[in-house]
Amino acid sequence: MQTTDKTAKELYFEVKANPARKRFGFGKKAALVNIDIQKAYTRTDLFKTAYEADPKQLDYVNELAAKFRVLGWPVVWTNVAYMDTAADAGIWGTRTDTPDSLQNIKFGSERSELDDRLILDRSTDVFYEKKMPSPFFETPLQSLLVWHQVDTVILTGGSTSGCVRAAGVDSLSRGYRTIIPEECVADKHESYHYANLTDLSLKYCDVMEVKEVLSWLNNQ
Repeated sequence: MQTTDKTAKELYFEVKANPARKRFGFGKKAALVNIDIQKAYTRTDLFKTAYEADPKQLDYVNELAAKFRVLGWPVVWTNVAYMDTAADAGIWGTRTDTPDSLQNIKFGSERSELDDRLILDRSTDVFYEKKMPSPFFETPLQSLLVWHQVDTVILTGGSTSGCVRAAGVDSLSRGYRTIIPEECVADKHESYHYANLTDLSLKYCDVMEVKEVLSWLNNQ
C-alpha cells in the first residue's frame, strides 16, 4: 500500500491534472439524476446533517436540468424519507436513533423536502423516493433509462462518499457511461468528498468540470 502525507484534496487535483486512464466519454443520449438534494442535506442553516461544497452547486444543477428539458431528455430527482416507525429503513436504520438520524427523515417532513432553490418541473421531471444509497435500488430508474434509450448518466447531489458513489458504481455496473460534474456534488467533509471523487474518477466515472458537461449539452 502506498502512503502519503498529502491531503485527499491535493491527491484529487493531482489526478485531475494528470489523468491515469482514458475517459469513458459521453454517449448519444443522457439522463440527469439528481440525488437527494433535499433540505436535510442542503439547508446548513437548519440541519446539522446538511453540507455545502461549491456555493453555486444548486445553480449549476438548475442550469443542467433546464438544458435537459430543452432536449427532451430525462430529469430525475430523488429524495429519502421513511415511515414513522422506520420499518422501511431496514438495517440501515439501526445504528443510531437521534433526531438527526437518517431513518428519522419522515414522510412529509421538512428534512425530506427538495431544496426550495431548485427549479422543478412537475409536468416533465421524474421523482423517486428511495430508501437505500443507490437511486437504482428498488426504484423504476433502470426501466426509465431503458425506455428513453439512454446510454449516459449524469449524476449530481450528495453525498459524494455515500449515495453519489453508490449511484456511480451501480450506473457503471449497468453499462452506462457515467459523468459527475465536480461542482454539482457535495459531502460533509472535504476529505471524504475529494477522496471519493478521486476513486470514482479512477474506477467508475468521468469526473469533470460542469462547464464541459454544459458544452456537450449545448452541442446536442
